[in-house]
Amino acid sequence: MKIIIPVAGIGSKLRPHTHTQPKALVPVAGKPILSHIVDYLISGGFNEFIFIIGYLGDKIEDYIKSKYPKLKASFVVQEPREGTGHAVWLARELVSPDEDLLIVLGDTIIDFDLGELVKMPHSALGVQKVDDPRQFGVVEIDKEGFITRLDEKPVIPKSNQALVGIYRFNKAGKLMEALDHIIKNNIRQHGEFHLTYGIQKMISDGEKVGTFKVGSWFDCGSKSNLLETNAVLLNREAHALQKKFNYHNTIIIHPVSIAEQCDISDSIIGPNVSIGEHTIIRHSIITNSIIGAYAHLETAILHQSIVGSDAFLKGLSQSLNIGDSTEIDFS
Repeated sequence: MKIIIPVAGIGSKLRPHTHTQPKALVPVAGKPILSHIVDYLISGGFNEFIFIIGYLGDKIEDYIKSKYPKLKASFVVQEPREGTGHAVWLARELVSPDEDLLIVLGDTIIDFDLGELVKMPHSALGVQKVDDPRQFGVVEIDKEGFITRLDEKPVIPKSNQALVGIYRFNKAGKLMEALDHIIKNNIRQHGEFHLTYGIQKMISDGEKVGTFKVGSWFDCGSKSNLLETNAVLLNREAHALQKKFNYHNTIIIHPVSIAEQCDISDSIIGPNVSIGEHTIIRHSIITNSIIGAYAHLETAILHQSIVGSDAFLKGLSQSLNIGDSTEIDFS
């Protein structure tokens, strides 16, 4: 089974962090979003990956080749970027028509049973119930559990079963034929060729496509979602080990992830804080935040914050001698 991971998007909701790095390389809980995805798939025995790159794609290619030198990785450039359906279609020459295919969106961290997914006798899409389906691809399911219809960000959803960004196909050729159809016939929505339209074409042609439930689902496409994901992943057992840190006059409140070669003093760090390598922090209080590598923070009080790599921040420091019946408001 081959894996396709589309990572060509510009990540506009995560700006300014995506001005200098692709969204898939934004850190969360101690490593890039993309590493969480790739590491999980490698743990399931997968080794053949196709990355669809675009915006700052050279950084993704360099990262994968450096971090995973033994991975059988191919890179396809999507330019112009015309949707997820177009992105997957560009990989058609690298996938045999009769081989199984798994597509995982590159900005989403998902818990699912890899073993169960591989054994499924038919194509299937990962779904989860959501409160507001209007921002997602939505599926309608018949009594036998197969999908009858997909709709991309419907104004009036007929289901609350949302697609979470993982797609498993028994034979890649059927999907590629369907995508070829929508592209040649210019079937778009808002200027894009959606993967959901290709899958709908497959279903209309008689292909059985089921669903499977996923566990946790973290869409890392915005600041609030990224910080929530950071907190949840840090609190998991593997990340919540009470590692001892020896920083001068500093209190560490777990869970935290602090990379190597950091210089921290006279500060309070945590909970739910990830700090990149070679970062300097002085006289600061940081909670529920992500700090990039090679950053430098002084007299900073941060919460619910994301600070990029190589950033410098010096906060406001006061020395006060306040008398009785005094009121001061620095807001």
